[in-house]
Amino acid sequence: MKRTKKTLGLIFTFLLISLLYLPFVFAKPAPESRSIHSDIDPGKIASGGISVYDSLRLNNSGLSRQAFNYATKGWEKLRSQGKLANQSVIAIVDFSQSSNKKRLYVLDMANYKVLFNTLVAHGKNSGKKWANHFSNKLNSLQSSPGFYVTGQTYSGSNGYSLKLDGMESGINDKALQRAIVMHGADYVNESYITSRGYIGRSYGCPAVPVKDAKNIINTIKNGTCLYIHVPDQQYLSHSSILRDNPVS
Repeated sequence: MKRTKKTLGLIFTFLLISLLYLPFVFAKPAPESRSIHSDIDPGKIASGGISVYDSLRLNNSGLSRQAFNYATKGWEKLRSQGKLANQSVIAIVDFSQSSNKKRLYVLDMANYKVLFNTLVAHGKNSGKKWANHFSNKLNSLQSSPGFYVTGQTYSGSNGYSLKLDGMESGINDKALQRAIVMHGADYVNESYITSRGYIGRSYGCPAVPVKDAKNIINTIKNGTCLYIHVPDQQYLSHSSILRDNPVS
């Protein structure tokens, strides 16, 4: 009788322990956490799936959705190729706008912020108020569209400046040879617009206001994507970066 009670007690204890551990047997492992800085979705924000473009209301500040879509597609490709040291920031120049508009946008894609939105010049021979003509040739004094990766800074005839390395063969790959750089210029300001209706023009450089130049350059120097957008079918049909990454 005592042996039977002892056996029943052991069985009861085993069943009790089994019931206690049962939830752990069927529990699903917790998902691995992911850092937004190492795995950025350039088109979407996690909360509600709202696009970065819509979340930041970039249409209200003049940036065309087409320019943003092209820019992020090329940015994704350059990131995947390991060409960008600064993977969370992108600079977009939207030449579908006239020069009296604030058409330079520096965006923090990781933290969903507009870091800068200001004036930017186009080349003297690209047009007056609008940039309509583009070239990759030496001494053309024209802007070159497409994707660039920013390089090192230096002090030259235009003050504190930023080297730009063109990524697209036949389109902007002679930028370094042409000394196409970002720098501050006193002809890029609101008073110039008030007197003439447009800002001054450069020798092909994306020149910015002197008061903003240092901060902008320091934000995008050393390996940031810069995209100069033009609604020009010739460029769009010849850009290997956009051709290999069609925009829906």
